[in-house]
Amino acid sequence: MRKEINLFDHTNEIIKEMQEGALLTTKCDGKVNTMAIGWGMLGIQWSKPVFVAMIRESRYTKELLEKTGEFTVNVPYGEYDKKILGYCGSKSGRDTDKIKDMGLTLVDGVAVDVPAIKELPLTLECKVIYKQKQDSAAISEADKSDFYSDEDYHIYYFAEVVGAYIVE
Repeated sequence: MRKEINLFDHTNEIIKEMQEGALLTTKCDGKVNTMAIGWGMLGIQWSKPVFVAMIRESRYTKELLEKTGEFTVNVPYGEYDKKILGYCGSKSGRDTDKIKDMGLTLVDGVAVDVPAIKELPLTLECKVIYKQKQDSAAISEADKSDFYSDEDYHIYYFAEVVGAYIVE
């Protein structure tokens, strides 16, 4: 069961939780993968509500997202097992099935083919409308040394939020 929400009524909660982490989930060819994210932005682009996700080029999630253009953002809402974010942020979906390993409960998406995750129930369903690779020349040298020693830059995915709800 889902409770539809107004995205902008929950913006503060989403941004606050993003500091601790959330999950970004993809699905391609029947395989569901999720990864922990700690960076994200909410806003308006072309009069549409958007979530901007940053995903490194080397990530398995990036490979899946490139094929489908859809994802969900699964945000903690209330009590949850913090081990979920730690595990999903330290393992690759190339090597293991994080959904199965953590015993996560998938709930079918409504406007996208990607599921929500019941354990992190505040869900944004997203469809990519624009993407942009970071320009390494535009990143300060200090930030390059702090965040990009391996030159594994991010792709910024601007995605329309086509659904927002809390899984109950």
